[in-house]
Amino acid sequence: MAERTTWVLIDGENIDATLGSSILGRRPQPDERPRWDRILAFIAGRWNQQARGLFFLNASTNLPMPFIQALLALGYQPIPLSGDADEKVVDIAIQRTMQALRDREGDVVLVSHDGDFVDDLGALLDGRRVGVMGFTEFRNAGFAELPGIQFFDLEYDVEAFDASLPRVRIIAIDEFDPAQFLR
Repeated sequence: MAERTTWVLIDGENIDATLGSSILGRRPQPDERPRWDRILAFIAGRWNQQARGLFFLNASTNLPMPFIQALLALGYQPIPLSGDADEKVVDIAIQRTMQALRDREGDVVLVSHDGDFVDDLGALLDGRRVGVMGFTEFRNAGFAELPGIQFFDLEYDVEAFDASLPRVRIIAIDEFDPAQFLR
């Protein structure tokens, strides 16, 4: 019997835009970018099965070969897409991929905050494990209405960053450590 797979679908545009615009307010420095290999390692360890990463990116204006090569070296399948300026090519491709996964076995983790994926992700809640990974405070509220979905924070759960990000988050009192604020 083949080992079960977790399909990790990465909406690179969404994560990059959230990080740059909403969290940092500027272009991220190299140590402020996610370590994409940690995402696959995290989910493989958490769900105790192989993780296969599909990294969707908009290549309508250019093909970022150094980034593509880095993704390949990390074990991802880069999926560079193009289309008309008014087409959300990454969203369309991720939605089509989730629809195709309905007929396949395997668990799914979506790395995005985008509410455009709520319905297609909900359709995958048919007994398989389904997760959403991103920054908790920016996750679309529609995901919380999906029963049985698991949530993972890129910084706090996955530890995908080498630097602490300037985020303000609600802290459960059991997790509160005043030393973090007395520096």
